[in-house]
Amino acid sequence: QVQLVESGGGLVQPGGSLRLSCAASGSILNINDMGWYRQAPGEQRDLVALITNHGVTNYADSVKGRFTISRDNAKNTVYLEMNNLKPEDTAVYYCNGRLLRTGFYAYSDYWGQGIQVTVSS
Repeated sequence: QVQLVESGGGLVQPGGSLRLSCAASGSILNINDMGWYRQAPGEQRDLVALITNHGVTNYADSVKGRFTISRDNAKNTVYLEMNNLKPEDTAVYYCNGRLLRTGFYAYSDYWGQGIQVTVSS
């Protein structure tokens, strides 16, 4: 059993900041890439930011310079620091991890349940 649990979402005014966290737990042997995706109503789920287990990062153009992804491998946790938030950042944010579970021989993608971020005055 593996769980990814997000926290830290909510309502914030334009220009404000939020920090999302996602903790992975369960029968995990190793975690490869971890990332954040988001999905606005009526839209597809898109990549926001990705970080490899070696700390290499990748960002969507729309968030470069405003968002920062980081991870704590000892805690199996990934973070997303979001600054200078805009109304167009409003979406449900999903955590993703490519994990190797105990007793398995291949990595698989696991998702959190999603957390709402609303940017509005």
